[in-house]
Amino acid sequence: MRNAILFGLAGIAIGALVTYLASGGGEPAGEPGSHTEAAAPAPAVEETVRWKMASTFAGSLTQLGSLGIRVQDQVEAVSGGAVQIKFFDPGALVPALEIFDAVSSGGLDAGWSTPGYWAGKVPALQLFAAVPFGPPANEYMAWFYFGGGKEMFEEIYAQHNIRGILCGVIPPEASGWFRQPIESVDDLQGLKMRFFGLGAKVMDRVGASTQLLAGGDIFPALELGTIDATEFSMPAIDLNLGFYQVAKHYYFPGWHQQSTNFELMINQERWNSLSPLRQVQIETVCGDNFRHSIAEGETIQIAALEELQRKGVTIHTWPDAMLATFRTAWEEVVAEEVAADADFARVWESLSTFRERYRLWRDLGYL
Repeated sequence: MRNAILFGLAGIAIGALVTYLASGGGEPAGEPGSHTEAAAPAPAVEETVRWKMASTFAGSLTQLGSLGIRVQDQVEAVSGGAVQIKFFDPGALVPALEIFDAVSSGGLDAGWSTPGYWAGKVPALQLFAAVPFGPPANEYMAWFYFGGGKEMFEEIYAQHNIRGILCGVIPPEASGWFRQPIESVDDLQGLKMRFFGLGAKVMDRVGASTQLLAGGDIFPALELGTIDATEFSMPAIDLNLGFYQVAKHYYFPGWHQQSTNFELMINQERWNSLSPLRQVQIETVCGDNFRHSIAEGETIQIAALEELQRKGVTIHTWPDAMLATFRTAWEEVVAEEVAADADFARVWESLSTFRERYRLWRDLGYL
């Protein structure tokens, strides 16, 4: 009986000591007077973000759409699945040209496009898409990231409740597909032609009659004679759309789009709901999309041009006199755009000033 009592008391004492030490009692060796802090509470579990992203370009289109799908895949990868932005082809959620309004209103989480499609709503955004006789990708990125372009881009989009992020760029486009050679500006008079952006206004000024058609609508219009000629993109994309089957004369350089930018649009409230980490992850993916798109875009033109030549396409370069005509028309167009819209004017002033200063380095540093 006595032994049982002793063992019981010993057990109680040992249990009390263990409890005391486990609760932080005692002083850690070598740190007299210090106290072990209570364990921090476990971080709250972050909910998975699941967004829908409508695109103005089919995912099957090289670069134009595939870069948007790459954003979908890369954002999920770098976030460990915490952010999922699902890509949808044009029309699957809303009509392609209604994406801007849908993202602005919150009806859509996000959109994939090029800023030039919103010219009718925000003229200044055209300068963030493609600029006739404008800079190549490296020079444009220098202005955008270090010359004030990014700040103006985000400010303009914020006015429409959208977080805009440039998210890719493609190389120079071709200047157009024609049924017959273009010998002079007279051959453009009354020509019905699909054309994009600010370049369309230049073509109208030199006598063509332009209209904007979505990529999937161009070949049928060309085949049926609804349009006489078209431009759309670079050789790797144009080849896959089959324009060479109807128009055999392919013109370069693409003076109207020396580089073309693509964007990820996110509803501002959705963007604000993300943690800083998730925001940085999305922006980092878009930055990497620039690297990927430049390298891929430059590479894939080679085989495409070789294939087009095998298919009987005649490749032309515009004579200096025609390029001078286009440039003069552009100078008239941009003067009108500057006079008509304050945001367009300040973006153009910023880009033009940067390019003028950059010229010193460009002329000295590049062959």
